[in-house]
Amino acid sequence: MRPYFAYEHLVTFADTNLVGNVYFANYLAWQGACRERFLAAHAPGVLRDLAGDLALVTVSCSCEFFAELTAFDTVSIRMSLRDIDVNRIVMDFDYFRLNSGPGQLVARGTQTVACMKRTGDELVSVDVPPELYHALAAYAGAMEHR
Repeated sequence: MRPYFAYEHLVTFADTNLVGNVYFANYLAWQGACRERFLAAHAPGVLRDLAGDLALVTVSCSCEFFAELTAFDTVSIRMSLRDIDVNRIVMDFDYFRLNSGPGQLVARGTQTVACMKRTGDELVSVDVPPELYHALAAYAGAMEHR
């Protein structure tokens, strides 16, 4: 099993739709929340840079659903690194319901982020900041460090 960074979330009624299950877009929002908590915990300098000219642009995201979550389920969103290539970061997200036992896999997602720099009215590609690269590398398993 690959190492992961986990964010736990208690599902509330605000997360659900009229049918009573979690609205699909919330799974993607939780990817963002997990990513932001990771930055706060492991790459605080990157957070400061985001207030300046650095931009982490989500290029793509997806989620597959295997089971439903409902209000008051506790879900663990587990982020791991799939790949880093120059300015792109690909992260995988596994969603586990924690209400009982070791957890049930309820969804799996992927997100690709590009590191960019604001220059005037444009965004230009930049390498993954070293602080972020090293923080993410711990969640990659067997990955070559640069």
